[in-house]
Amino acid sequence: MTDYLASEYPVLAQRLKKTPLAELPTPVDERRIVVGSIPQSVAIKHDDVTGTLYGGNKLRKLEYTLQRAAARQALRVATFGTVGSNHALATALYANQLGFECTCFLSHQTRTPGAAMALNMHLQNRTEIVRFGGSYRARIATMRQYLQNRRTWVIPWGGSSWLGAVGFVNAGLELAAQVAAGEIRRPDRLYVAMGTMGTAAGLALGLALAGLETEIQAIRVTHETFANRDGLQRLLKKTASLLHRIDPSVPADLAGRTQLQFRDEFFGDGYAQSNSDTDHAIDFAADEMGLTLEATYTGKAMAALLHDMAIPALAGRPVLFWNTYNSRPLPVSCARPSTTSDLPDEFLRYFD
Repeated sequence: MTDYLASEYPVLAQRLKKTPLAELPTPVDERRIVVGSIPQSVAIKHDDVTGTLYGGNKLRKLEYTLQRAAARQALRVATFGTVGSNHALATALYANQLGFECTCFLSHQTRTPGAAMALNMHLQNRTEIVRFGGSYRARIATMRQYLQNRRTWVIPWGGSSWLGAVGFVNAGLELAAQVAAGEIRRPDRLYVAMGTMGTAAGLALGLALAGLETEIQAIRVTHETFANRDGLQRLLKKTASLLHRIDPSVPADLAGRTQLQFRDEFFGDGYAQSNSDTDHAIDFAADEMGLTLEATYTGKAMAALLHDMAIPALAGRPVLFWNTYNSRPLPVSCARPSTTSDLPDEFLRYFD
């Protein structure tokens, strides 16, 4: 395993610890495809295989956030997500592996087979599953009920604090090293799904830190409450500022060096809701690239990539697709569990 951030900034690594969980670097390769009758190539960054227990982009963030939980001597971690949240499931699985109890505050989403499988994995993992919703006052009361006096470290939605974003600063340096080694060409544009902004913000900072001239296309896939332009700029600036404070060799103007485009035209009708463009992108990725994507995150990011590759002015330029979707098989089905006592009654609808 290689820690590019530690190699380039040893002072930062000494002061900002992490728990090694991911198998890094994740592979890159290039695929030949035809878009708009023009043969082109697209590079793939395979963050779907970050870990053997569970892949996807969340593991890079958890290396830092779970380390902080251990440093604070927490006995339990808690986080938030929808029923089928990859972040909530990854947090629960790796928290369990490290010896933490885990509480997941889950809210409703569009019914999908993935949501049912996620719930079954939580049950197998013995995650404490809490229905989260209602008014602001009701949500605060729920959090107090399950967090107080339990020595709990709380990880935000998507793991997207400044600390979680550092995992993708490292990822940006990792990609730059793979380009320098000749594994792929330097991409002009990098396409990545953006849910809670930590992945996109960290990547932008990491690429800027490496001096790699690649523009990130951050494809919004969640409601504007979780992903918006102002929030993205705040996260960029806060992460960069704290990195510089921890290690002054990190450039003070790092946030201003980033190349990042906020894209929201592929969100469609809502979170986890597909449309014809997303469906086409998922089918195209499976048939032409051998990739398994889904409609909530990666299908929408792929739809943006295919749309842009069909534009004559952009055709033929090197592009990279960052695959954030877990490809590790889950040892459960989407069938209704035989015992449902550990599930909120409202969540049984996902098995109908």
